Amino acid sequence: MKVNSIINRYIFREMLPPFGLNIVFFTFVFLMTKIMVITDMVVNYHVGVGTILRMIAYFIPFFLVYVIPIAVMLSVLLTFLRMSGDNEIIALRAGGISIYKLLAPVMVFSLMGTLLAFYMSAYGLLWGRFGLKKLTYEVAASNLNIGLKARQFNDDFAGVTIYVNRIDKRTGDLKDVFIEDRRNKHRVVTIVAPRAILITEKKSLVTRARLFNGTLNQVNIGSRTVNSIKFGVYELRLDMKMAAVAKPKKHSKRRKEMNLAELHDYLRQAKKKDSHYYSILITYYNKFAIPLTCVSLGLLAVPLGVLASGLRKSFGLGLGMLFLFVNYALMSAGKVFGEAGLYPPAIGMWVPNIVTLLIAAYFFYRSADNRTLYFRRRQRTRVSQ
Repeated sequence: MKVNSIINRYIFREMLPPFGLNIVFFTFVFLMTKIMVITDMVVNYHVGVGTILRMIAYFIPFFLVYVIPIAVMLSVLLTFLRMSGDNEIIALRAGGISIYKLLAPVMVFSLMGTLLAFYMSAYGLLWGRFGLKKLTYEVAASNLNIGLKARQFNDDFAGVTIYVNRIDKRTGDLKDVFIEDRRNKHRVVTIVAPRAILITEKKSLVTRARLFNGTLNQVNIGSRTVNSIKFGVYELRLDMKMAAVAKPKKHSKRRKEMNLAELHDYLRQAKKKDSHYYSILITYYNKFAIPLTCVSLGLLAVPLGVLASGLRKSFGLGLGMLFLFVNYALMSAGKVFGEAGLYPPAIGMWVPNIVTLLIAAYFFYRSADNRTLYFRRRQRTRVSQ
């Protein structure tokens, strides 16, 4: 029993360094897919290093949901590939320790990865989503004068188009401003003013345009009448397009913005099973199915690492990546067909893990007979006449 505990601690410690390296490497790879968004913020809004770091922090939960299962599998696979290459597995078997007795540290390691991935899926995603939206709005709102371009039509505001002839770089005042407001479908309002300033309230996510000494023209589409008013000071409320999603609302959340309790309540109270219902159901199952891939992929990596002894490590690693790709491909297919209602979403979400566990069971069966993943080439023999 003492020997087993020493071996378990040894295997568990061996899996930690590759896990950390895989987390860092794959998070960096996934982050490269967002490099254009970050570059756009730096170029157009001149944000500082602190804002960029906050944005990266909000992106990380989106990546970790998928990176953690990958890191768990590759960590287990690399550990057992190394042990097989150094003949440690053979030594353990010679000492009467079978491959099944090596599963305890792998199960603990995989369950820890599952809990971490579940936390990211259930809580980290929401934190990152709302934080990123609010940060994006704050950056755009606090740099409106930078976002506005002279002699260009700007449509960053919902239902409102702004044209500015010149922007005072020293004061930020807008010169010769034209505004068209189409937020009311029954009338169109156009405002012309020689000077205007933008005022942003960050806490309430509201932006107001204060115009001076201008003219307001209101066209009533229904009655076909036009009213013209001259004003000294006029304020117009502006709603940025991203403001609607930057501040979450309790009664109009999208499925990706719902927590587990809200998803469960919607499914329980739903009266009809339409495409929206199936998309909610798939989102709910994903909260559990994706983290549990840590267990299925972790168990699959054990016999792969043992059976690949005698082969190149790159071959065993490539084979592991192949099964990883198959798992996520099945999950993506299950999501598409489940949302279409072709078969129950529960099947689409759980089949990838079940298939992976069946493949792992087959490889465990092969490893019990001390077999390897050895592929023989057929040799052609020449018959001399």
